[in-house]
Amino acid sequence: MTFVETLWAAGNDAAVRTVTAMPPVDPGAAVHTFLMDEVRRYCFVGGMPEAVAAWQEGRRIADVFDIHAALCASLRDDFGKYSTRANPRVMDQVLVAAAESVGSQVKYSRLAPDFSGPQIKAALELLTRARILRRVVSTNPSGLPLGAGARESRFKLLLVDIGLWQHLRGVTPAEFMRRDLLAIHRGAMAEQFVGQEIAASQGGQIYYWSRDARGSSAEVDYLAVCDGRIYAVEVKSGPAGKLRSLHMLLSGEYPNIAGGLVFQDGSHADLPDQRLTFLPLYNAWAATGGVVQRYQ
Repeated sequence: MTFVETLWAAGNDAAVRTVTAMPPVDPGAAVHTFLMDEVRRYCFVGGMPEAVAAWQEGRRIADVFDIHAALCASLRDDFGKYSTRANPRVMDQVLVAAAESVGSQVKYSRLAPDFSGPQIKAALELLTRARILRRVVSTNPSGLPLGAGARESRFKLLLVDIGLWQHLRGVTPAEFMRRDLLAIHRGAMAEQFVGQEIAASQGGQIYYWSRDARGSSAEVDYLAVCDGRIYAVEVKSGPAGKLRSLHMLLSGEYPNIAGGLVFQDGSHADLPDQRLTFLPLYNAWAATGGVVQRYQ
């Protein structure tokens, strides 16, 4: 379940209207704080129906974490059923390494250092086909479809659910009280959240942009297509001046990119002179095309 779907499930229609309003609206300080608290809750509870139901029944966050642990154990117990296609030990290592690598470009050798490249690739292929993991592939955003310029060998990984991600990453119930989601595991939690929401809004494969040039590497977290236009997406807490790679992409060789969307913990703000729109994390699904896709 996406963040918006958990709000629907809780019967919070007013919150749904606010987070799906396009163009975005400023809900005021009190409502913004409430919605960011809901995002924080979702990042720890996740969207697996059993975990969502337990939380809505009033159970403790520790109980929800136990559900995540049981779900992950069940997934891993199933690996043995596919031993003719991939080594279960490699699958297990790849799953854990994928959780630890969210937000970073993946190198096969680091996913399971004790095993060969073909073994790692077989395990990763099985996990992605089962939709436990999702590839975020680097692409050249010179035009549509984005996949036309994709480099399949260069990719990042996302977990199917942020609740399962936090279990595999070792997040503890004590961290549930932390409010700065963009600081948890160096922003990986927020990037997993926004990635999930974009995957749901885009309805399929998602991409990012990266460039490795001598002395000048750059990367933008995601790319999204909204109303037939390409947007660059960053997950950041810093000011606009810190978004070096995003500015580079917007001012460089891809004039067809409509602008940049920056998801952060603050309120909505437009910087038209920089072609940037700052949005709260709770707008991620709607702002990257979710509303359009749902109501077309």
